Amino acid sequence: MAVSCARYGLREMFLGGVRSLDELRSRLSIDGQEAEIDARDLVHKEINDLIREAALSGARRITLLNVCGQRYIGTRLFLPQQDGKIEIHIYSTPGNDLGAFLAGHRIVVHGNAQDGVGNTMDDGEIVVHGRAGDIVAMAMRGGRIFIRDSVGYRAAIHMKEYTGKVPVLVIGGTAQDFFGEYMAGGIVILLGLNLKPGERHHAHYIGTGMHGGVIYLRGEVAPYQLGKEVGVLELDDKDRRLLHRYVGEFARHFNLNAENILNDRFVKLMPVSKRPYGRIYAY
Repeated sequence: MAVSCARYGLREMFLGGVRSLDELRSRLSIDGQEAEIDARDLVHKEINDLIREAALSGARRITLLNVCGQRYIGTRLFLPQQDGKIEIHIYSTPGNDLGAFLAGHRIVVHGNAQDGVGNTMDDGEIVVHGRAGDIVAMAMRGGRIFIRDSVGYRAAIHMKEYTGKVPVLVIGGTAQDFFGEYMAGGIVILLGLNLKPGERHHAHYIGTGMHGGVIYLRGEVAPYQLGKEVGVLELDDKDRRLLHRYVGEFARHFNLNAENILNDRFVKLMPVSKRPYGRIYAY
């Protein structure tokens, strides 16, 4: 009984009062491959139902207006067509877990984002023309995320590489504590474009528990800000090619000069062990 009550309680919390597509169609307008959705007062399932309806009707660029904190936008968009990838433009501020489990689509936020951007993202691209909250790219295993400004705590926590996919996170500003915590794979680039000359990055415990992947830092960071599980290395030619590619993409998204960014010194953080906590296990 307790399990049943808990199950129905969750259902009520997330899905209670959700309206049918027939009741919501006036919020959706489609013109060829472009669609527009008025998200005012809609709950997240209603928004995602309308996005899916627009995509199945042939729309490939979908604009969401009047978004105000709705969670999970872009989740549950598994479309049957191989060429069914869509581009979603969001105006105002989406809620937590934007693009969670994203499966190859593209999301552009014209404003700030909240916590959990790209949570467990599998493929695709998210571009945020503002800042983002905590745990950006948590457990992300593919695709690319570009954040113009800074991010909150525990960005890139437990990013991983999966069957040849290498996730990429590029942040224009700085990050808060536990940046790159428990990273198991992927590429993270922190540019510090909003720091003053000589100002250090804000995060402490950078790369704590990291056992895979790589972090590139532009700007100043002191040794005491780093986790004990990472080492600092100079760049080689492969690193420079990689930075040229992804910083170039970042600069194109936000109309910046990539060469000016790349002219400054970067350092590379790599894990010193593939299994930093192996000794605490009994096997």
